[in-house]
Amino acid sequence: SRGVHTPVLLLTAMGTVHDRVDGLDAGADDYLVKPFDLDELSARLRALCRRALDAADVLRIGSGHLYVGRREVELANGEQVALAPREFALLWALASRPETVYSRTELRRMVFHEAPASSIVDTYVYYLRRKLGRRVVRTVRGLGYRLGAL
Repeated sequence: SRGVHTPVLLLTAMGTVHDRVDGLDAGADDYLVKPFDLDELSARLRALCRRALDAADVLRIGSGHLYVGRREVELANGEQVALAPREFALLWALASRPETVYSRTELRRMVFHEAPASSIVDTYVYYLRRKLGRRVVRTVRGLGYRLGAL
């Protein structure tokens, strides 16, 4: 009711089917019964974070925010910057996995799949930098691009 979308993983010793159903019906996103393996816990936490990120309405970009539904970026000074659909798609791809470095070819496949050349990625990186500042997309020499900061 408050708009909080934090994923919830129940860790419990109560492992009957009825207990699991009650826990999930009460709002938990996942349910893990003790004893459990740490690798399984880690995998479940990673999956919860991926799902939460895919459903997020707002992604943090440095000191700013990307509003998914509105295709806008709010800068640290409060200024709202509207993005064209392809600019938004590129920034969302980078912001959804901020530590990942993507090659031009990967970004072309993800965002500009109909474009014949990977150079289109460079063009849209230029557009984003022009609108949001040079630091928003970081070039990783010899590898590609990753999310920078505002």
